[in-house]
Amino acid sequence: QVRLVESGGGLVQAGGSLRLSCATSGRFSSINSMGWYRQAPGNQRELVASITTIGTTIYADSVKGRFTISRDNAKNTVYLQMNSLTPEDTAVYYCQVVIPGAIVYWGQGTQVTVSS
Repeated sequence: QVRLVESGGGLVQAGGSLRLSCATSGRFSSINSMGWYRQAPGNQRELVASITTIGTTIYADSVKGRFTISRDNAKNTVYLQMNSLTPEDTAVYYCQVVIPGAIVYWGQGTQVTVSS
């Protein structure tokens, strides 16, 4: 079984920063891609950013230039540095990992609330 533990969410004022972390543990040979998704009330879950094993990244247009995704392969951990936050970034943020065989695992979600 694979377990994902997220941390770092919370309440912040507009213009502030937060850093999310997601640590992966369990039985797996390796991790292919790691990413962050978010879901605001009434909206579908959407990709925020993803990163491959070799560091290739993808960002949603809405976060480009403000968010940075990174990963520590030795710790099986992915991070999301979020700067210049706006109320529109308020959502539950979910970590996702994909292991060989295209098997997908999700974290439990962490709430990010940005006040105006």
